[in-house]
Amino acid sequence: MKTFHIISLFPESLESYCNASIIGRAQEKKLIKINPVALRQFGLGKHKITDESPYGGGPGMVLKVEPIYKAVEKVLSKIKKGKTRTARGEQSRTILFSTRGKVFTNEDAKRLSKYNHLIFICGRYEGVDERVAEYIADEEVSIGDFVLSGGELPALVVMDAVSRQIPGVLGKTESLEEIKGSYPVYTKPAEVVIQEKGKRKKIWKVPEVLQSGNHKLIEEWRKNKQQS
Repeated sequence: MKTFHIISLFPESLESYCNASIIGRAQEKKLIKINPVALRQFGLGKHKITDESPYGGGPGMVLKVEPIYKAVEKVLSKIKKGKTRTARGEQSRTILFSTRGKVFTNEDAKRLSKYNHLIFICGRYEGVDERVAEYIADEEVSIGDFVLSGGELPALVVMDAVSRQIPGVLGKTESLEEIKGSYPVYTKPAEVVIQEKGKRKKIWKVPEVLQSGNHKLIEEWRKNKQQS
């Protein structure tokens, strides 16, 4: 069973997505396990401080290195107790989500699916102390050329993409788009009538080839429509 350890200041934000649909069923079938790790519990001092203003000045706050280090080490210690090699070996990988990271691809999803444990570090505020990238994370990952409020959404994106590579999660291997291809899909009815007030009626139709029952023509149509 593959385990995703997601270190976050707001682990409760992950719950709804993780318990729904394919990911929820994958957990029920014990194909994957999701372990939300509350960063706050590793905060410093009486007030469990997890962030501080940046050196050199500037707006916002930065997540401190010590709580993240303690959180990752706690996860790794539990992995060791389970007699599984740590992130220093081949069975687990620690990932920091960052706008400066390598852009995540489907090839990365396949690569990461080989690990038994994935440890995700979710940033917040103005970012994460750079020593996390230098000394704790095995790699930095970005999901695109844009900025989000935190690393929770990237963690869910990567978790979903990796989970799809695990046999049994989708039910049918053919459901993987890299196998069946990515092409337009339609369902019943063959015609949808749209009537807007004061405007001419619109009819949205399914392409005739898909209604033909000719599987050879349908396959050719899909190949022509596939995204590269």
